[in-house]
Amino acid sequence: MNKKLLVAATLTLSTALSGCDMGGSKANIAIGPAASTTQKVSRMVLGAYGIEDADYNAYQERFGDALDGVQDGNIDISMGIMGLPAGSIESLQAASGDVRMLSLSDEVVEQIESTSDYRRFIIGKDSYKFLEQDVQTIAAFAVLMGNTNTISEEMGYQLAKVMYDNADQITHSQAKFLTLEHALNGGDALKIHPGAKRFYEEKGLTVTLPVAELGDITAKDEFILGTGSQGGTYYPLGGEIATTWNNNIPGANFTNVETSASIENLVSIRDGKMDLGMSVHVPARNALEGKAEFAGAAVDNAAFIGQIYPEVVQIVSREGSKVSSFDSIKAK
Repeated sequence: MNKKLLVAATLTLSTALSGCDMGGSKANIAIGPAASTTQKVSRMVLGAYGIEDADYNAYQERFGDALDGVQDGNIDISMGIMGLPAGSIESLQAASGDVRMLSLSDEVVEQIESTSDYRRFIIGKDSYKFLEQDVQTIAAFAVLMGNTNTISEEMGYQLAKVMYDNADQITHSQAKFLTLEHALNGGDALKIHPGAKRFYEEKGLTVTLPVAELGDITAKDEFILGTGSQGGTYYPLGGEIATTWNNNIPGANFTNVETSASIENLVSIRDGKMDLGMSVHVPARNALEGKAEFAGAAVDNAAFIGQIYPEVVQIVSREGSKVSSFDSIKAK
């Protein structure tokens, strides 16, 4: 069976299992795999528009597979969480030539911001060649957290300074978000490292985040950075950031290590096994507050150093789709 026939069969089975009506009158929406963060966010967005499960046919595919369904016309809308730009979306545009990206209303974004940790984000029209105007959506943020027992004020200052002042030395596509414009994204509800705060204020930013208290720090020159899996974004991007620090902070050596990402990095900082860690800002907040995976074991020695890049909710359709907006889904 060729790939397209296999995808079509998978989509049909997924819809049948979800108990959705295949009569064709409802919108077909790919909301992400079962129990995934993508599906949780997709349902949050749809719910904010008053769209209930019975109002659409739910497809529980990974974003890349779902885009095959969008290309074939079997899926009207696919929702995913990715960096910018997403290669899979660019591939869909190359194949179809008529990709449309849906924007969220101000009211929906405000509702989501008030009930979750996701924040307003604007996808600039220059992010994709097919966009004719900016798109409003929501995002989580990958952030850098530092161990307040090993990262001194001066080192925190140097880490932020080099990461932003020398971002042009980093070739990874997500490094374009290492700008002062984005530096504090994801920092709300986190404590900022005093050294990083000093750097941002020198650059003219207003920093209102609470300042973390540093421990009794002993001078050291070897530092460990926790990233993620080699197949993801954290590991290669973290490796380039570590190299940039090594090239620009005299007397210090930074080693990036492969991990299972956010939670492992935060636990390792808590347990004194890491000096720095990359994390999505939501689990970082849970860690500091002792919630969710960190219930009863809060991480009280981790401080925000800066935003790395946004994990953006991107909602894709095609110009020929029967669904022109979220309002049209409810109206069917």
